[in-house]
Amino acid sequence: MSTKPLNLLTLLLLLTITYHATAHNITQILDSDPNLSLFNSYLSRTKLADDINSRTTVTVLAVTNSAMSALTSATSSLSAIKNILSLHVLLDYYDAKKLHGIKDGTVITTTLYQTTGQAHSQVGQLNITDAKGGVVKFGSAQPGAKLGPTYVKEIKQIPFTISVVEISAPIIVPELLTSGSGDVNITGVLDKAGCKTFAALITSSGVLKAYEDQMKSDKGITIFAPNDEAFKAKGVPDLSKLSNAEAVSLLQFHALASYAPIGTLKSSKGDLQTLAPAGKYGLTTSTAGDSVTLHTGVDSSRIATTLLDATPVAIYSVDSVLLPVALFGMSPSPAPAPESDTPTPAPAPTPTAETPTPAASPPAPPMESPSDAPSSDANSPEKAADEKSKNSAGDGNAPLLMVVIVSVASLVISVLH
Repeated sequence: MSTKPLNLLTLLLLLTITYHATAHNITQILDSDPNLSLFNSYLSRTKLADDINSRTTVTVLAVTNSAMSALTSATSSLSAIKNILSLHVLLDYYDAKKLHGIKDGTVITTTLYQTTGQAHSQVGQLNITDAKGGVVKFGSAQPGAKLGPTYVKEIKQIPFTISVVEISAPIIVPELLTSGSGDVNITGVLDKAGCKTFAALITSSGVLKAYEDQMKSDKGITIFAPNDEAFKAKGVPDLSKLSNAEAVSLLQFHALASYAPIGTLKSSKGDLQTLAPAGKYGLTTSTAGDSVTLHTGVDSSRIATTLLDATPVAIYSVDSVLLPVALFGMSPSPAPAPESDTPTPAPAPTPTAETPTPAASPPAPPMESPSDAPSSDANSPEKAADEKSKNSAGDGNAPLLMVVIVSVASLVISVLH
């Protein structure tokens, strides 16, 4: 018997496993145990849940409500609690079997806190030690740090994708308890990061006060700061020609009316609410790997670096000035605007393609494109990317995988017959 059908069946099985493995929701997993409700609620409040759900390989060390009191009694700062809980998210897969079978008895593993850019030395790493006799201990990997919390039980495992286990107590690193967002100096952060032009604009326009007020609100704030080079880039409109009200709206457009760490931006769906007035100030995102791109309907900008992530404040540097539709109109298609009546293959889904002559007879589409085409084009490349990023938050690339699975299944059936 040929091995080809068997190989195809194996591929189909692997694709099916991948499809099921990519979908996980930490909130739903923890909802199954009421004793983990406090830990679960803090994952949601700090937006760590979004980051966990956006990752394909992760281990969560959960603690019960009574054990959480050791943390909540030590600090009331949501930012400090987020830092501590970030140490409980391991960027590797550890189930009971792996924890009880650690080679050489000890392993140093990376946590989510290491990805914040705030970790120094080994503060963002964790020491896991198999103390034998069924006891596994956890603690900071910093030199001289003591091991404390121990493994209790498994809660949920999706092999090699997500493992949730219970430990006896939170892993507390004292220096992380003192961090907080209480008195964030927004302009100080921007100046230090090479966003001095943006810092000067929000100060002179009075928008800085709006940022600070939003920062102190329950929802927090997210700021997208163009670097100094972005204001010198070719094609940037002359902002000096804007009225004072328009300039204020433009700067308000560079901030969300809520705290959104990178994991939240990756999984965002639909328009993000900015501080700008309601109207054509929509902002959407698309994701490619760990890179997040912002789309305005006029232009797009990649998030370059995280300048600050201190719940409930997030500040990012971006590569371009964000231009809202309300002030600058819809963008044309990403392809260069046509200069003649010659139809281009991409934006012409019309049935009149039967005439091979380069000068297409109906000139109507180019005439209407400056106003009408953007509304549909905005729903094509950018919207498609956004839909792709939406899928990655929960089901990964589920639609694509299902298409592949169905295709392979059809191929297997045809070969077997």
